[in-house]
Amino acid sequence: MDAPAKIERRADLRDYLAAERTLLAWIRTGLALMGFGFVVARFGLFLQELQAAQHALSGQSYGLSLWFGTALISVGVILNVFAGWHHTRLVRELDRGETAHFRSATQAVAVAFFLAVVGLAMVIYLVSLRSSARSQLFDSKERSMTSNQGAGIVNVPSNHSVDETVEKLRGILQSKGVILFALVDHSGEAEKIGMKMRPTKLLIFGSPKAGTPLMLAAPSSALDLPLKILIWEDSERKVWATYNSPAYLQERHGLPSELLQNIAVVETLAGKAGE
Repeated sequence: MDAPAKIERRADLRDYLAAERTLLAWIRTGLALMGFGFVVARFGLFLQELQAAQHALSGQSYGLSLWFGTALISVGVILNVFAGWHHTRLVRELDRGETAHFRSATQAVAVAFFLAVVGLAMVIYLVSLRSSARSQLFDSKERSMTSNQGAGIVNVPSNHSVDETVEKLRGILQSKGVILFALVDHSGEAEKIGMKMRPTKLLIFGSPKAGTPLMLAAPSSALDLPLKILIWEDSERKVWATYNSPAYLQERHGLPSELLQNIAVVETLAGKAGE
């Protein structure tokens, strides 16, 4: 009797379909990683373009977003290549009838841990970026409030209320022998006519000994003399001491350089009043 012919064993159709579904799942995972990586990379570029559009001068760098995005895209590409290679090998094994081969979950676990690490790193990065952005926004706002060189206006922040700053400045003027010619309560006058205005007071002060040489050298300087410091409160309840920049007054009236020290004292007075 002839020996029975060897029957080639092949895997069941369901095994092939399951392998195909697994391949498609890995492809979707790879595409998702690449798409998310592209979004993350563009996030940093978007912030840089926004910063440039707003003419921001800060040195904040958003390069980490590009690196995070590139890493995710690279992993997505590698994952798809690996999935294709793994599927091809699996189909060959199924063709040989090797259906009981143990499948390791190392690939899925490695991807999960990688995404967890990247996610944690991005959370830390975004939190630090937010803190840095808020700090820069505050610094930018304070810089814009502190100096307006085009208009010759300088704003110095005060650590006290308007009334406290005014009283402190009055004491400093008295101790230095500087005459306080007038104290104009703008907010108080506004209240008298039924209008609301945040605390705003103007101190006009000077010394004939210092001011007269300036007016003799440049008579138009009498428009801005005696010196003035405005103490006022902004919409965020922050108090400022505002004065005309000595350099601006010098340029405005053509004051001699040797007399600039006669009005430069206003900088020291405003600074000490706000301390």
